Amino acid sequence: MGDISKVLRDNNFRFNKQFGQNFITDSNLLQAMVADAGVSEDDTVLEIGAGAGTLTRAIAEKAGKVYAFEIDRNLIPVLSETLKGLDDKVEVIFKDVMKVSDEELDGIIGKGSYKVVANLPYYITTPIIMRFLERENKPRSLSVMVQKEVAERLTSKADCGDYGVITLSIALEGKAKITREVPRYMFTPQPNVDSAVVRIDLDDTYAGVDKKAVKKLIKSAFSMRRKTLVNNLSSAMGIPKDKTESALSKLGMDTRIRGEALTVDDYVALNDALGTV
Repeated sequence: MGDISKVLRDNNFRFNKQFGQNFITDSNLLQAMVADAGVSEDDTVLEIGAGAGTLTRAIAEKAGKVYAFEIDRNLIPVLSETLKGLDDKVEVIFKDVMKVSDEELDGIIGKGSYKVVANLPYYITTPIIMRFLERENKPRSLSVMVQKEVAERLTSKADCGDYGVITLSIALEGKAKITREVPRYMFTPQPNVDSAVVRIDLDDTYAGVDKKAVKKLIKSAFSMRRKTLVNNLSSAMGIPKDKTESALSKLGMDTRIRGEALTVDDYVALNDALGTV
């Protein structure tokens, strides 16, 4: 593939801040990311943000097929060079994946098993993660490079400062962990923050749960962090305080507890309890 900086210069490519473009150039890091994602020759991989194609190529060296979405058409000549010889394994789609319907997406990648691997622009991390966690044809896993602070939020534990709605929303769908931290100097151009790779493995732990109701409960519980769970559910959902207190007591929880102290199991149990008190 050669020197990526030279490829970018030779093609007169200019970085667009609007798209949050920070490309990875270190080959060892690229290979490590693919290994972290558990990509094998049987896998179909959806990449979000092909960028200069460095990660795309690393994925293609291990995967069976790669579908890479890229929003910036100015990268067409760059990708033609960096992905040369991979036409049978890589298909680049120049569209914003967030504006592609589920039906169109399934028409491109198929309805079979797939994994998501991406170096995500910081500004759109949460919407992209939730889009793929909540769609009907979910991936087996998502392995995403994100801002380190965001990675800590995605993988936080109850009663920690980073714990919140996104943490619990992910926990309803699978298990998340940080696989490696990545210093800012490993990107071109260099961002102002460090990053980390988060892998989310989806599972069926809560397959029989009314996730829509549980998520509504979670969002309401975090509507005002300094208030108790009882007060938040009362103001956000109109649930009588005595009803929430009864449900909490039934579960053996302090009626003065705050939303950030509950695990995803607690919220599932609370949702059930509220339906019986």
